[in-house]
Order: sequence, then C-alpha cells, then structure tokens
Amino acid sequence: MDWRDFLSQEAGRHGLSPEQKETLLAALPREDAQINQLNIASDLNITEATVKSRFAGIYKKFQVSCPDLTKQQGAGKFEILRTYMKENYYQLNKNIPVSNPVTSPKIPTDFEVLIQEKIRWFCGRKFVFDAFKDFLNTYPKGYFTVIGDAGMGKSAIAAKYIDENKAICYFNVLQERNNRPELFIKSIRQQLINRYQLENAENDDLSALLIKASSKITNNEPLVIVIDALDEVEQAPGAENILYLPKTLPDKVYFLLTRRRYEPGKKRLYTEGAEQIELDLNASRYNKDNRDDIQEYIRFFLNHDVDYKAGLLKWIEDRDINSEAFVEQVAAKSESNFMYLRYVLPGIAKGEYNDFNLKQLPDGLQQYYQTHWVRMNMDSVPNKIMVIILYILVEIGTPIPCEMIADIAQEDEYEVQQILNKWFEYLKQQRIDRDTCYSIYHASFLDFLKSKPILDTKRQLIKEVNQRIVDYWERENDEDDEN
Repeated sequence: MDWRDFLSQEAGRHGLSPEQKETLLAALPREDAQINQLNIASDLNITEATVKSRFAGIYKKFQVSCPDLTKQQGAGKFEILRTYMKENYYQLNKNIPVSNPVTSPKIPTDFEVLIQEKIRWFCGRKFVFDAFKDFLNTYPKGYFTVIGDAGMGKSAIAAKYIDENKAICYFNVLQERNNRPELFIKSIRQQLINRYQLENAENDDLSALLIKASSKITNNEPLVIVIDALDEVEQAPGAENILYLPKTLPDKVYFLLTRRRYEPGKKRLYTEGAEQIELDLNASRYNKDNRDDIQEYIRFFLNHDVDYKAGLLKWIEDRDINSEAFVEQVAAKSESNFMYLRYVLPGIAKGEYNDFNLKQLPDGLQQYYQTHWVRMNMDSVPNKIMVIILYILVEIGTPIPCEMIADIAQEDEYEVQQILNKWFEYLKQQRIDRDTCYSIYHASFLDFLKSKPILDTKRQLIKEVNQRIVDYWERENDEDDEN
C-alpha cells in the first residue's frame, strides 16, 4: 500500500469529512513532509483560517487512536499526528526502512515560546512569502529584508516562516538584552553545527560556518537563516555590517531579515556579489494586501478564536451591527497595524469599549507604546528641544514639514532634522507640495503621547509653544492675505 492510499484509509477509518480528508492529503504528500498552511490554503483555494479549522477537527477525530494529541496544547499537534501516521504506515510495510531522524531540522528551544506566541493568530502575508519564494528561485544567494512600521507583523512573518520551514533563526529582543552580535553568533554557530554536523567549527566566524554548511547541502535545498528585528541590535558604531553579517555568501545561502525603517545612513548592510532585495510593507503597491490581511485577521478572531469569538459576537449582536461592517470599521481603525488589533480585539470581547471610538488604550498596548517612548529617549530627562518638537507633532496632528517645526520651535532647522531622523521609525513621512512632511505613525500612539504629563498643556513650556503655534498660523494667514 502506498502512502496516499494509507492516508485515505486512515481518513475513512477515523470518520474524516471529504474536506478534512482533502486537507490531510494536501498536508502530507509524503511521510516526512513539514506542514505549510499557506501552501495548503493556496493549493486548495481556501483561507488559512479554514485550514486551521479543518485541522482542529482532524486532531479531534484522531484523539482516541493517538492520545498524545490530547496532551499537546497549541502548536506541535501536526508533528504528533505525522509521527503517528508514519509509524503505523511502516508497521504495515515492514520492509520499508525508517529514515534516520538525527539531523531533522528543529526550532531552537530558546525561541519556541516566542514563535508560538507570534503565530497564534497568524493570517495572510502570502504576498510576502511569494516574494521571498521568487527571490530564492531567481538569485543564487542573497539578503531579503522585510521592512515595516512597529506593529505591522514583521516578527510574526519571521516566526511563521521558521515554524513552517524549521529554518535556522535568531530573534533580537531589546527588552531581554539578547540583541548583541556575540550572542547572535553563538546561537547561529550552534544551530549550524547541529543541523549540518560540522566539525572543528566551535570558534569559526559566520563566513567560515556558512562555507562549511553550504558544502553539506543536499538536493539543491537552500540554507535560509532568519534574523528578526535588526533595528533592535546593540552594536558599536563602525564600518562593519550589522551583526557582522558576511559581505559575500556561498551559493544557496540566503538571509531573511526584518527591521523597522531606519533613519538615513543606518542601514549597515554592504554586500559583494550577493543580491539585496527589500520589501517595504508600507509601499502603496501593498495597500490592498495589507487591508485584506488585516480583515482576515479580524475575521479569524470572530469565527475561530476560542477565547474571544463569543465575546466579539455578543458585542456585535448587542449593537445590532453587521459582522462585515464590524470588520471594515475595526480594520480602518487599525491602520494596518496588527499589534493594535492584538490588544484591541480582546478588549472589545471583554466589553471594555461601548462603541467604535475605541479611545481607551488597553494595558498591553500602553506597555507596547511605553517601549517606543523609551527608545525615543523620552524616559530620562529629555532636552527642551525634544519636548517642544514632540509637542508640535502631537498638537498639530497632521503632516508638517521640518521647516515649519523649526519655525515654531525657534530652533535651527538642521538640529530639528537630526531629532526627526532619530525618531524615524515612529514617524510617518509623506511628500506634500515637494516638502517631506512628518506626523506620528499611528493614531493610537498619538493618543498615548497626549496622555504623557511632560506634554501637559498646563505646563508653562507647553503654553509658550501653543502660543508660538498660534503666532505661526497668524503670520501664515497674513502672508496669504497680502498675496
């Protein structure tokens, strides 16, 4: 009996529906296959949420035959089911040798919890994975960087790719202080040694490790290393690449990187002979993809999340709102920010909001924005000009050019631009009448900033700045009248 016939037999024996059987066969084309929900969804022309829902039913129907499924919480059930199927298949076909699993790829234990948390509600982003797949198929080696604002799901994209491909990986997390080059290379070195059984590599740098590992690549499979949050790396200034990433790469070696937008001149990634491609999630060409993914994320909460589904549906029912209208209005509020939804949707389900104003920030989002505040160097005693510039951005609220900020602040335009550059990742830039204009990157972060005591309108300094804003608009109006 071949593998596909065996799966069909097991599907019938366990009472799987035709849709569940179809999904099981698509997920396990061979006995050593790793699950890839994005590919399954694409192959079957269904959503990833539907794939998850079908698998939940499959696991439930196999629980009696495979009790380990009941013990496993969250991710990991597919591997248990695959192992169960494989063992039973080989039992029926004892003449088939079992492959040696010693070098099977595994996710590093240091990042397992983080990865499972990041992919818990993962939806969409097919356009990103398709672009990376094209990159792998087009170039012999190189760096592919996903760029986006805070909360756009960059870490989740990295985690999803790692989970489905068991890729070698590293997550830089500023709050945990594991964001230094020496910690990065220690982790990656051990992963490469374990994966490719490298010898005499305990003191090798990354370039030497990649050369050794690439010589062990079989079946023309690429070696992909995923590194999250380059913007959080703590590294001394210098000409070296960020994390001392190699300028040259062996063939079939690729890096999937994520980061927020840098201020100009902070890229620190120079290569020779290795292709560099950047995918900016903020680019206008991805507006529809982002909007569709955000809406799919909200629908997943509404239709599949065991913790919040009932509360959300009750909130909608109590207010006599159409579910699609709810999806569209909350999506608009999110401004394509998954982190915003990550905290606001549970808040709605718990009854913390009465209407779509959604003004009160949940505790989790408050804490998230507090890390922004710290990274903007506003937690210590900020200098006067920083307070003035931030207040001008907060008070005016709409995009304004550096020249206008400098005029109101009564400061040198160069000095103002330097501060705007330092806050680059928390500001939205857009061109208006040939000027580069700046505003706070998300409306909810703007609300957070307004609540800060240092920007209280009752402070004497802030009163003076308010008067300068009034004076500026009066001067502008007078000039318009004269013209």
